[in-house]
Amino acid sequence: MVAKLLARAQEICTSAETPLYMAVQQKPVANFAPDAVVLTNRRFIFFRQKMLGRMDFIDCIWMHVANVHMKENLVGATITLRGQSGRVECIDYLPKIQARRVYRVAQEMEEKMIEFRRDRMMEEQRNAANQVVVQNAIAPNSAPSPAPAQSGSDPVVKLQQIKQMLDAGLIEQEEYDRKKASILETM
Repeated sequence: MVAKLLARAQEICTSAETPLYMAVQQKPVANFAPDAVVLTNRRFIFFRQKMLGRMDFIDCIWMHVANVHMKENLVGATITLRGQSGRVECIDYLPKIQARRVYRVAQEMEEKMIEFRRDRMMEEQRNAANQVVVQNAIAPNSAPSPAPAQSGSDPVVKLQQIKQMLDAGLIEQEEYDRKKASILETM
């Protein structure tokens, strides 16, 4: 039964996915079509066997797992998975030893995903910080300012400077017109 279920699990695994552990339900009475769980390096998969060889596959990618709980009962154990969306899936009557192993693997994967989410959040914050735009007083398409020695004597440079100041909103139109007229008179 385990070999058959494992073969089916491997058929639905992606090329980069490998099964880590599998646990099969052992009901005390009538254990003809037991359910199973398969833990892979990418997801948590529930196998629900149905009549006439049909099967339901319910999976949750580790990144979307909120938590996994285990409860040991008198006969077997119950594993409960809660997704970040709030969806809950559980499987009961797992042998206690298998359930403990499922729980341990699930906890290890949860820890990896917590670290992955933290790294991803930090990367997103770093990218958002790199996109901050600082407003400059000089328009981005304006020419660079000349050296101070030239700006004092060249009227064209002076006109460019006051135009940049007007475009940046540092002076009003009236002041710009006055300074422009003054510079043109000296030419």
